[in-house]
Amino acid sequence: MSKKRPVVAVVDDDPRVLESLEELLESGGYVARSFSSAESLLTSGLSGVDVLITDIGIPGTDGFQLRDLVKKAHPELPVFLITGRHEIADQGRAQGISGFFRKPFDGRVLLAAIGEALGS
Repeated sequence: MSKKRPVVAVVDDDPRVLESLEELLESGGYVARSFSSAESLLTSGLSGVDVLITDIGIPGTDGFQLRDLVKKAHPELPVFLITGRHEIADQGRAQGISGFFRKPFDGRVLLAAIGEALGS
C-alpha cells in the first residue's frame, strides 16, 4: 500500500505562478490543488488539504484575510504566504504563519519548509 501524498492548496491570481508551483510541488512528492482566488478555494473546501500556500495580493479576499479565515476553522493547518511585493511592513502582519516567501523564491527552500511544517 502506498503512502498518501500530502495535498498542498495554492492560491494565486497569476496562472504562471500556479503552473510553476504545481510542477514544483508535484516534483517534491505533493499533490497540488490550484485556485485563482480565495473564494474558489473556500467554495471547494479545505477537506483533505494538508498545507496552504497563498499569495498576499490576490483580488477579493486577500492572503492575510484568507489566512485568518483558515486559521479560525483549521488552526493546525500550515499556511505559507507568498508575495511579489517588496515592502517590509507586511512581515508584521505575517504572524501565525508557517513561512513568508518573496517572489521569486528558491523552490528547494519552499519544499524544505513544507516538509518541516508537515514533520516529514
